[in-house]
Amino acid sequence: MYLHHVAAYLPAAVVTNEHFTKLNGLASDWIIERTGIRERRKAAPGENANTMAIAATQALLAEVPTFAADSIDLIVVGTYTPHDTIYTAAHAVQRALNINEIPVVSVSSACSSLLNAVEIVEGYFALGKASRALVVVSEHNTAYNNEEDTMAGHLWGDGAAALLFSKERLAATDLRVVQVVTGGAAPMGKADEAVTLKPIDKGIVMPYGRDVFQQACTYMARITQQLLDGNGLTVRELDYLIPHQANLRISANVVKQLGLDPARAVNNIERLGNTGCAGAAIGLAEIWDQIQEGNKLIITVFGGGYSYGAMLLEKHATA
Repeated sequence: MYLHHVAAYLPAAVVTNEHFTKLNGLASDWIIERTGIRERRKAAPGENANTMAIAATQALLAEVPTFAADSIDLIVVGTYTPHDTIYTAAHAVQRALNINEIPVVSVSSACSSLLNAVEIVEGYFALGKASRALVVVSEHNTAYNNEEDTMAGHLWGDGAAALLFSKERLAATDLRVVQVVTGGAAPMGKADEAVTLKPIDKGIVMPYGRDVFQQACTYMARITQQLLDGNGLTVRELDYLIPHQANLRISANVVKQLGLDPARAVNNIERLGNTGCAGAAIGLAEIWDQIQEGNKLIITVFGGGYSYGAMLLEKHATA
């Protein structure tokens, strides 16, 4: 299985920390010290998880003009901030592409939805039910967020990314999906209440950030090391680590545990905030043109409900 290309979509509006200083007195330096966030993007009126998913897909196809869009035979979209729970973002993308009578699947496993979506693609490919799949991750956090919440209201940003997978290699620039591993740790700590989004209640809340921090550091480092060990790799052979963009201190902690050169870690949270399950995919899109032949990358994620996972990608030296 191969990753042919990835592209991102970001809303135009930028919300700086000063917005939250004026709103509820949180100093910008305080936010930066605890999260690493300086600014985040906010969807415009009329934008939502569906429209951003479509925009990311359009950006993807524009960057691979020789790819036949109508050859896509599976669409999987991940989000925990849906615009519509019936006419989902997956349906919206299918309608925008006008590709009829193919499987469309929506998945929500919090911030780890990206890798669960990839696993769904693996299953379809293995069963011979598809050969070219579009995975889209899109989060409209500001639709649900309570900005006046001084514990987590300043964390969230909006954005989307689209990834094109194929069963067979399409180009020399493709990345091989070496292995994907996911899991759930819902019995651990305060997984049932640490991060919640109850539309009929308060929106996104995070009353137990310390527990989230500790579990994220533990599981993201553990699953990354497991993936390295299982494939006979040392951390020195890893060219890029793309962690879930939840908190810059979490990323730094994971890097330290692994003994990885911090320069190899990809972070966009400073500019984009926590973009949920889209964050790591956006990070991959941002470094796509820098990936060299022979490079190895790991995406590692952890989400509310304490689901987690990691994916090892490799760029072959020869076609």
